[in-house]
Amino acid sequence: MNKTELIDAIATRSNTTKAQTTAMLNGLLEVIQETMASGSDVQLVGFGTFSVTERASREGRNPATGVTMTIPA
Repeated sequence: MNKTELIDAIATRSNTTKAQTTAMLNGLLEVIQETMASGSDVQLVGFGTFSVTERASREGRNPATGVTMTIPA
């Protein structure tokens, strides 16, 4: 399911217009992104928890060329 399909499904179930649903979904995503950017987690009980984790730098390969490279943290 992509974002457009999700908006259609939510609009149908909530009896709202696609424009209203788009605005609500975009607002929700912005709040989640801003909260995570500030270092806090977002927990939606019954759905999931969104959190940012730090990863160490590591060695990887460019799949097109096979060249070894360092992937930054």
